Amino acid sequence: MPRFMCSFVIPVLLMNMLSFASAGEFEILFDGSSLEGWEHKGNWKIEDGTLAREGKGGSLVYKAKKIPNDFELAFEWKVAEGSNSGIYYRPTQYEYQILDNGKHADGKNPRTSAASLYFCMPPSHDATKKPGEWNQGRVVCKGTVIQHWLNGKKVVGFDYTDSKYAAEVEMLKQRGGNLEARGANLSLQDHGDPVWYRNIKLRELGSEDKLDRSPVTPQELTTAQKTAETAKLKRILENRLRAQQKQKQ
Repeated sequence: MPRFMCSFVIPVLLMNMLSFASAGEFEILFDGSSLEGWEHKGNWKIEDGTLAREGKGGSLVYKAKKIPNDFELAFEWKVAEGSNSGIYYRPTQYEYQILDNGKHADGKNPRTSAASLYFCMPPSHDATKKPGEWNQGRVVCKGTVIQHWLNGKKVVGFDYTDSKYAAEVEMLKQRGGNLEARGANLSLQDHGDPVWYRNIKLRELGSEDKLDRSPVTPQELTTAQKTAETAKLKRILENRLRAQQKQKQ
């Protein structure tokens, strides 16, 4: 690399790193050796320093504390072929999708693919690694801005009060999501598939923390993808109605 380029690139890299390194220190939520603070029903285990799902029983939930309103969550994840999981970080339907895009049906629609804000905002592109390889994920939320990062790339970044995202916000609302909701316990989804997590850490963001606000363009959905997700949403609503009716009986 030419010397003049180095003199330019290095300060830029430092600026990007420092933009997330001012207010709070990271708190380690999983250190590779203990499930202290986590709650599950016997279906998660520590395997070679990672969190691994090993049977039916439901999500693994961090009960020691709730996630702050403004925060940065960093983690690593990997899946087997065809696996599906997710990270829920705010109440209702705030989900960072964890997925093998190549083999799972949800990978056919960007809005439900890996690193999407599930059933709301598609990532800009597929930045996943092959099944069995570790991916680096990050969620950054401050105010009404939501960002999903995957393997060093910001793949989701939007302000949900911006009118140009009204259709995406409405999609999530119909699924049961409320983007104004705050104060969840971190939850790692058990979707019945092999999945692994490690290096999970969290820190609260302060007023002095400046976000990377470079624009992100979501992937476009094809007509066929839109038709399929409309049918899927219809099934979700029908199932919800049946569940509500059953509760009243």
